[in-house]
Order: sequence, then structure tokens, then C-alpha cells
Amino acid sequence: MSNNHAPASSRSASMGVADVRNICLVGSGGSGKTTLAERLLFATGVIKRAGSIEEGNTVSDYTEEEKSYKHSLQPSFLHFDYEGHEVHLIDTPGLVDFLGHTIACFPAVETIAVVIDAHKGIDSTSRRLMAVAAERQIPRMIIINKIEENAAGLPELVAQIRETFGSICLPINLPTLKGKKVINVFEHDGHDSAGDQTDFSSVHEAHKNIVEQVIEVDEELTMAYLEKGEGAGFDPEKLHAAFEKALGEAHLVPICFVSAKTGAGIDDLLHIFASLCPSPLEVNPPEFQIRKGFDAAGKPVEEDYNPQPDPKAKVIAHVFKVTTDNFVGKLGIFRVHSGTIRHKQELFIDDNNKPFRVGHLFKLQGKEHVEVSEVGPGEIAAISKVDDIHFNGVLHEAAEASTVHLRPLPLPKPLYGLAVQLKNQADETKFSAAAHKLMAEDPSFLLERIAATNQTVMRGLGEMHLRVIIEKFKKQFNIELITSQPKVAYKETITTRADGHHRHKKQTGGSGQFGEVYLRIEPLPSDHPTGFEFVSEVVGGTVPRQYWPAVEKGVKQVLDAGAFAGYPMQGIRVALYDGKYHDVDSKEIAFVTAGKKAFIDAVAKAKPKLLEPYVVVEVTAPSRYMGDIAGHLSTKRGRVQDSMVQSGDTCLVRAVAPLGELQNYANELKSMTGGSGSFAMDYSHDEPTPPQIQSAVVAAFKPAAEQD
Repeated sequence: MSNNHAPASSRSASMGVADVRNICLVGSGGSGKTTLAERLLFATGVIKRAGSIEEGNTVSDYTEEEKSYKHSLQPSFLHFDYEGHEVHLIDTPGLVDFLGHTIACFPAVETIAVVIDAHKGIDSTSRRLMAVAAERQIPRMIIINKIEENAAGLPELVAQIRETFGSICLPINLPTLKGKKVINVFEHDGHDSAGDQTDFSSVHEAHKNIVEQVIEVDEELTMAYLEKGEGAGFDPEKLHAAFEKALGEAHLVPICFVSAKTGAGIDDLLHIFASLCPSPLEVNPPEFQIRKGFDAAGKPVEEDYNPQPDPKAKVIAHVFKVTTDNFVGKLGIFRVHSGTIRHKQELFIDDNNKPFRVGHLFKLQGKEHVEVSEVGPGEIAAISKVDDIHFNGVLHEAAEASTVHLRPLPLPKPLYGLAVQLKNQADETKFSAAAHKLMAEDPSFLLERIAATNQTVMRGLGEMHLRVIIEKFKKQFNIELITSQPKVAYKETITTRADGHHRHKKQTGGSGQFGEVYLRIEPLPSDHPTGFEFVSEVVGGTVPRQYWPAVEKGVKQVLDAGAFAGYPMQGIRVALYDGKYHDVDSKEIAFVTAGKKAFIDAVAKAKPKLLEPYVVVEVTAPSRYMGDIAGHLSTKRGRVQDSMVQSGDTCLVRAVAPLGELQNYANELKSMTGGSGSFAMDYSHDEPTPPQIQSAVVAAFKPAAEQD
């Protein structure tokens, strides 16, 4: 709920952009991110008592669904002040079903903090999040939580982290007194009052390792170290600057130890956040691009665009989350990258030339909305009641910024599907509006109509993801759905070059229809960006230029509906090379029909293949189930690529398998492992179906009657 008094300034007058820290807590479900966030809020005086997930009273998990499931289902936005710095913290969902929400937050922060359970160790979610952060060039740190639960296994876990993510991962602090305290080894060298004793390694050794890693990015510090050795006596400010540079250049990934439960290491973690994590001034901004026009082929010409974190510059802000709040309605959550957004200011969204007025501007603290008068570079805030605001939109105030956009994020592809029907057909209009609203809020939720299977399919990242969506339809919109397993979303393609021809001639009373088309088709590489090309090689005017788009239109109709099995087509290059026309009877419709049928003729000769989607599936479970998991995947036409035993007696099995064989895998894995196994899957590639499956699918296809 928002405050009733006049909006206040967002940031303390003494703070500037250099004092802002934006940090995203990520990691697998159960790693303790929400408990950690709660402990940080308590330690900084934001809350007077730390809540718990069990009691359902944490600041982060405030929705009824989150309290019921005892898991974060959406990002939560928090902020606090510490050591003269304004820290914005995003607590993200850890379940793989909600990974899209997590990755969508990455452009809003300068630091990705991956939280790892000390007992469970590294899992597939942590690996993926580290990889995305590295690919987007966002500084990373690793927080090992629950150190009190596995003190003896911490050296092994550090070794595993360094083996998995590289030797750039080094402890910045170490646990001592059996995990009751930590010592900052970057700021202590083992020879001061903090002492040298830790639960493993030593302060001196760890200090030497991290300092040597940090100074490699600074030539002056490196030379001083080479001349004077460990006693170089570095200027603390220069060393801190080198640390931040090492983070920004991915030359260092610091490892921190904490216990959110006992509070061990919390003060040091806060200190690291405030004093060592980079500000918006110290790292490159997210990868924005601006469209400068189009080339001769009609493709957009893009250039890099780097908004400067200057409060006096023109506004550039990126909307990375859209949600609906019970009190304030539609809420667009954004990060300011340049300029200052003020109450009652007029702004634009993307290339929409109709401005909107900033009516309400909020800083978020979980479910609380604190109304502010302005927000500047580096700050995360929200705007309410703006109908046109949408995920991935860019807010700006200058016409020259109308084509600025973020380079596409590597969001997980929604693969898990359920076919849905309305329990009450009278809800059809309401259902469409509700679906569009939920898709706007969730970048990994998709609803599509599959003509080939005559099904409406809801797609997400897993069974739980869609269960939550179905509950939202019922609770928020009073729409009940009936679900069933969807049919496999096959695709059609060709395997060889072939020609096709069709003459369309029709006479109905007065004017007739005439068009004749010769086409050549050939396969495209599997990595082709669009999977389709259409070119004209006509010479001499046998098919006038005005009819070329009509031929392409006819081809695209087949691409959408399928040529031999009723599924969409991909990976095809089409060349129109000859034909005939009539001065009187040739019309666009004639060449649409001729193009369509010539294409079908060519496909029949091009050894067509039916493709099915394959996914990479990573299964984590107790190691005693490793053989059962691998054997079960092989029965589903899966190919096991890797299997390993990790720390904490867990195993990881990685395989590729047809998506259609894994529709009920969540339940099967639960049964196989007694509920202790989890998995993540992501689209990998398409493969031809076995001949017997293709034959059955083709035989079942009943093409719609042709209409001239």
C-alpha cells in the first residue's frame, strides 16, 4: 500500500550515483535467498524482527501463493542503506519453473550474487545462472549459505566451485570458530588482530591469493608487488578500485560464507556489498542498441547505445518486470540508466509517440509501496496505472531514443505444455484478455493455438509454473480450465533440392484467374536465423514484379499449415525462377494459389522429414538413484551425455531427449526418487522423428478441403 503523505525524495541528499549498489540474489530453490534477504533487512534496521518462510511472514514472499507453496514465485524488490550506500536488492525465485522471472532481472543490476547451499552444493540452476551472468558480462559473486550445516565439507565445496567456474573464484572471507564467525581475508592478512586461524586454509594464504588476483588488473599495483613482495603496502583506495575493476572484467568471482539462520557473516557480507560491489559508474551498462534505419534488404541496422548514468542526461529506463497489484493496479518496475524521472513528468514508451504522465512513482519494499518524487540513475522504482507499459519496454523523453532497446535476453524457452479448454465457454472473451495480461507479466508463459493439433496449448517452464498460472486464472479472473496432455509440436522440413510447378486457371463468367509458377526449393542450415528465405530469380518478366509478393504469400500459407503432415515448416529456401501471366486474367489471388500449390508439389519431391523438439535435461538427485535415472531416460529415447557424483552425496545426470517423451517426467521422477529428485530442461535442437512415428503422423493427417 502506498503512503498518503506527499512524495519524498528517493535518495538521501548526501548520496549520489556512486553510492548506489544493485544486487540480484539468485540460486536454486531452497538455497536460502529469502531467509538471507530477511536477515539483511533485519541487520540494517529495516525490519525489527526477521520473519521466516515457515511462518509465512517474510518481506519477500508476501503473496498468498508464495506463503502456500513456501517458495518465491516472483522477484521481490528490497532496499536498505549501509555504510553510506543505497543498496537495492532483488530476491528472485530459485525453482527452475520460474527462471524466466530471475533472468529478466539481470539488466537491472551490477552484481549477480549466486547463493549456494553449503550442504547441497552446485546444481544445474546455479550453473545456468552463472553462465548467463558471464555471457552478459555482469560481475558475479558466490555466497555459500548454511555454513553451519556442513562445516566439514566447505573445503571440498570451494574446490568444486573453482573446478566448475574457474580459478578466478576465490574466498573473500573464511569461516572460523566452526562457522560461528567469518574473517574478511581481503582486508586482513593474518598478521593483525583478526588472527590467522580459520576453519580451513588460513587468513594469510587466502589474503595472498585474492590480492594477487586483484592486482593483476592494475599495472602500477602489479609492479609494486613484484618489487616489494607481500609487504608492498598498497593504498587501500587503489586496492578497492582494483577489486571492483577485477569484478567488472570477470577477473575475479569472490566467494563469501554466511549463515542466514545464525547471522554469521552477515555484517561482512553487507560490508562487501557496500564497499566492494560496483556502482552504476563502474561497469558497462546493459547492452542497449538503437535502430539507425534499414539496409537494402530491409533488415534493421543496429548500433550499440550506451546511456550514461548522469542525473542531468535524457531519461533512459528499462522495464524489466510488469505485475498487477491489488492496491495500485498494473505496475511497471524499471531501472533508471540515465537521467532523472520525476513525479508528473511526461515520458514515452519505445516508439509510441503518445506520451504518458508519471502519476505515481514508487520505491518497493516487498509488498509496501513508498511513494517518491523522483528517481535517478541506478535506482529501481515502479510506475502504476500506465496501460501501455510492458515487459522489456524502454522509457525515454527524447524522439531520438524511440528505437532504443535491449539486446534480447537468453530467457528459457517455455517447453512444458498443457492443452487447455474452458470449463465454461461463455468465458472465451474474458479468457483471451486474462491470458494477454498474464503473458505480459511473465516472459516465460505462452498461450498458443496449434492448428495442426486443433488444441489451445499453455506453455511454461514446468508443471508447477503452469499450476500457478491455472490458479491465477481461477482466483484473479474467475476462469476455470480443463487440462490434458498436448500433442507433440512437430515441424516439417525438407532434406534435398527439388522443383515445383503449378498452373492456376479458372474461368467464372466474366473475368478469369490465371497464374503459372515454377519454384525451386532447397534446405537451409539449421542455424539460419529465420528458417525461411524467399527470392526471385525471374528474368524477362515472365512473372511481373507486382505478383512476386503474392507467390511468397501462397508459400507462407503452406509454411504455417504444413505440406504433408499439418505442422509448421522451417529450414527452407524458395526461389521463384519462372512462370507465366495473362494481361487480363492474372490477379494476385491467382498467383497466391499457384505459389501455394507449386510449393506443395516441390515439397513432395524434396524428401520431406518430420522434426520433433529435443531438450537438454539435467537431473539432480541422491547419488543412489543415478543408475535408475540414466536407465529410465534411455527408455524415453534419451541419450545420457554426462553423469557425476557431487558433494553432499548428490548426483547430476545430463541427457538429451525428445520433449514429447518427457511430458509426465516430473511425476515419474518424483515416484522414482521418493520426491527427492529435481530436474531442469531447456530446448536444444530439432531432430528427425523415427520412420515409424513419421508414417503414423502423416497417415493421421487430414488436410482441409481446398477453396478457390
